Amino acid sequence: MKVKSLFLTALVFAAVSSYGQYLGQSYTPNVITTAVPFVSIAPDARGGSMGDCGVASEPDVYSMHYNPAKYVYLPDKLSIGLGYSPWLRNLADDMNLAYLAGAYKINERSSVAATLRYFSCGDIEFRDDHNNLIGLYSPNEWAIDATYSRMLGDYLSGAVAARFIYSNLTQGQVNDAKPGISVAADIGVFYKRQVEWFSSMDADFSWGVSITNIGSKINYNGMSTKRDFIPTTLRLGPSLKLELDEYNSLAFNVDFSKLLVPTPPVRDVQSGDIKYGYDNDVSTVMGMIQSFYDAPGYSWNENIMDYDHIGAFYEELCEINIGAGVEYWYNNIFAVRAGYFNETALKGNRKYVTLGAALKYNVFGLDVSYLIPVNTVAGSNPLENTLRFNLTYSMGAKKG
Repeated sequence: MKVKSLFLTALVFAAVSSYGQYLGQSYTPNVITTAVPFVSIAPDARGGSMGDCGVASEPDVYSMHYNPAKYVYLPDKLSIGLGYSPWLRNLADDMNLAYLAGAYKINERSSVAATLRYFSCGDIEFRDDHNNLIGLYSPNEWAIDATYSRMLGDYLSGAVAARFIYSNLTQGQVNDAKPGISVAADIGVFYKRQVEWFSSMDADFSWGVSITNIGSKINYNGMSTKRDFIPTTLRLGPSLKLELDEYNSLAFNVDFSKLLVPTPPVRDVQSGDIKYGYDNDVSTVMGMIQSFYDAPGYSWNENIMDYDHIGAFYEELCEINIGAGVEYWYNNIFAVRAGYFNETALKGNRKYVTLGAALKYNVFGLDVSYLIPVNTVAGSNPLENTLRFNLTYSMGAKKG
């Protein structure tokens, strides 16, 4: 069977991990891989233009991806958002991510929201052993979720969310293959209050913590008992918004994120037995716990052709990704944004600058973002030229 671009999504995420020249040395990256990586892609142009930050930023209709506890702070009674991103256009011209979100504020202390995420892997041409065309198929993945957010105090809110994930990558054209299905949950808390840290301006300080995609592992093979983790992710971070004057505001955001998925152990080259680290074939809950201490702390060094000790604690720190973003608004009509996302070379080496802008007119808003990678392989990067677009409709805003 010949496939034009079989499982292109999974291959790209694997390719991103191959960037691993680690601090100028020839260490082999020890990347944590998961199934359904599409649920980890920032679906909105706002967060995507601020280094994938969003766990404590100002709430909007796209908050589900970062921290659903923010929904209760929405200023609008009803918000609807539509997002679209052509994905990895340096590799394929027909992959894209679409996102539909809606939020409704029940009262001043509670809100509900739901989103639908659809990822198209493009068209794949299946052929038999004699190169005869079997058919043209369009593998796809999607996730649907809903959340309830409520105030837990004067400044603190919390939320729980439920999610159904469906991944059909083979369209029934691979023996013993089947669609992958998972059920997951999110939990989050969000704190926001006005602070008097500056004598000349008003300021809001907030922080957030969320754990997303806590769910069952996925199996794509009906004849196998092995199941793959989904990308359970811990996010936390602060945000500071400054009201410079009546017309100008400036916000600073920082997100720290970590996959709560076991780190692959380092195995012996000849026997295949675990040499350093822990067995990562564990349950979802055990995997979340184990992810905080299971880094092997050793990596294959091509310069010495042997395993080199890099330290388990240091490798655990390398599993924390950092995003930082800034957002400027003029008269709540026009915004410009910028950010930076950093992942260590040992864990994948995704490093990129993000830029974006927004325009609000009456009840409508338009956001756009652009990603600029700062590292390349063979002169290119799969994430290069990534664009995101969002159109938002809001009504029933609170009167100031």
